[in-house]
Amino acid sequence: MSKRTLAAAAAVIAGALALTQPAAAAKNCFQKAAEGTNTTEEGAKFQAHEAIFQAFDWGVWASWMSNGSTPGYNVSKPKFRCQKGGLGYTCVGQATVCKL
Repeated sequence: MSKRTLAAAAAVIAGALALTQPAAAAKNCFQKAAEGTNTTEEGAKFQAHEAIFQAFDWGVWASWMSNGSTPGYNVSKPKFRCQKGGLGYTCVGQATVCKL
């Protein structure tokens, strides 16, 4: 094989490996959603954010509450949908959680 052929084959293999890495990483990720209710919108968002952690790992919730860290996980900033009603506001939050 020529050097040019070897370089082309190496580029194809590298490209194939790059394509499989996000798929492998995505297998370690999942979506979590939770609802919070409070007299203020910010309070309802906080309640929903808390409940996201509680839904998959109480130890991570405790760590997040005490120092803001999420050991062993990367958790995206939640997206919220809020509406007025009930006690004040109800918010549903959704985040992507990836195990490290």
